[in-house]
Amino acid sequence: MQPGFIATDTAPKAIGPYSQAVTYGDLIYTAGQIALDPATTQIVEGGIAEQTERVLSNLEAVLKAAGSDLCRVLKTTVFLQSMADFAVMNEVYAKRFGSHRPARSTVAAAGLPRNVLVEIEVVAVKSEK
Repeated sequence: MQPGFIATDTAPKAIGPYSQAVTYGDLIYTAGQIALDPATTQIVEGGIAEQTERVLSNLEAVLKAAGSDLCRVLKTTVFLQSMADFAVMNEVYAKRFGSHRPARSTVAAAGLPRNVLVEIEVVAVKSEK
C-alpha cells in the first residue's frame, strides 16, 4: 500500500515542503492548518474566534478533498499561542463539531506560523463508500 498525497485549491496551499494531507489506507493525516484565507493567502482579520472558524473551514476543505469530513475525525491537536484563548476556541470548535467528539490534545505553542493564534491538525478516516 502506498500513501496518497492530497492537494486542493479550496484550502491554503502548502507553504513549505509538505502536503495538505496524506492518506494511508482509510486514514487521513492533515498538516496543521492556520487561519489563511485560500483566496487571498492572508490571515483572516479578527481574533481567536475568526481564526478558529477559518482553520476549521480549511480542514473541512482538505478532508473533503481526501474523501472525508469533520464528522469522521478521530483525533485533533490544537496549538494555541495563548491558553487564555482556550474558552473562545473551544466554543467555536464545539459548534463546528456538533455532537461528534473526537479525541483532542490542546497545547500552548509560542511562535506559530505567521504569528497566528491557533493551528489545528487532525487524523480522520475516509467516508464509507
